[in-house]
Amino acid sequence: MLIKSTEEIRSIAISTIDNEVTAISGLKTSINNDFVGCVESIFQSEGRVILTGIGKSANIAQKIVSTLNSTGTQAIFMHAADAVHGDLGIIREDDIIICLSKSGETPEIKVLVPLLKNGKNTLIAMVGNINSYLAKQADLVLDTTVEKEACPNNLVPTASTTAQLVMGDALAMALLSCHGFTSKDFARFHPGGSLGKRMYLKVSDLYKSNEKPFVDPADNVKTVIMEISSKRLGAAAVLEEGKLIGFITDGDLRRMLEQKADIDKLTATDIMTANPRTIDEDELVVNALEVMRENKITQLPVLKNGEYVGVVHMHDIIKEGII
Repeated sequence: MLIKSTEEIRSIAISTIDNEVTAISGLKTSINNDFVGCVESIFQSEGRVILTGIGKSANIAQKIVSTLNSTGTQAIFMHAADAVHGDLGIIREDDIIICLSKSGETPEIKVLVPLLKNGKNTLIAMVGNINSYLAKQADLVLDTTVEKEACPNNLVPTASTTAQLVMGDALAMALLSCHGFTSKDFARFHPGGSLGKRMYLKVSDLYKSNEKPFVDPADNVKTVIMEISSKRLGAAAVLEEGKLIGFITDGDLRRMLEQKADIDKLTATDIMTANPRTIDEDELVVNALEVMRENKITQLPVLKNGEYVGVVHMHDIIKEGII
């Protein structure tokens, strides 16, 4: 075993990255009429996109399937080896098939392609050899040819699989644009993720599980402290005849104690921040987070139809994984 120096390890890593950057940059010439034809065929089809491949290409195909499904294009993965043992049954008449292969000449591909052609489905080849069997049999070709792999022996699929991955992303993003896929659509497909939550989670989903701390304008400091402490939100609203006129945080209390020698005669009105920042319960949580960040605060009074209904805390937002 040869032990590499620190500089040699860094050099190998940088060389790998440079090689793959070159491979990706070379894909620009592959965005041709066939690429446009692929996008148009998939967009106009009433069927799904079936992606298939063998080895590392199969792994990339599965990732492309995930990307397509999450951006509005229905896609299914079919392993090329399993296809000839029954999985061909998943293909429907209107489906479009994308076959991934670096060489386009593997035995599994040569067995599979004639079977796919019998079904009269549109066959797209994502292939690293445009003179290969697969490329010549395909209706459309996505050229992912690379000059060389990052592997020093030019064997391990590295630059070639990166090229496939990027071509898949380019295809997915073009289709996303054709579908008019919006951030709301993304949230609908990703309800459990933090990105999705940013698009649909509302303040009303959070504050209702909290207490509703409030005091009267004339309440003394002890009453204010007890209310803030008991409700465990670090703040309390000041209400006058049910209307929000101010807000007191534990930070306000600390500053008051630092500045005032005699606090016995102080009331909530003396401590509160008048006309505080508020958030409507129908606002998205991400908007509440933005208000907190802009104003360097961690709590916001929540309003419903102009009436105070509770408090949303920064900790509530952190728990949801939105930050």
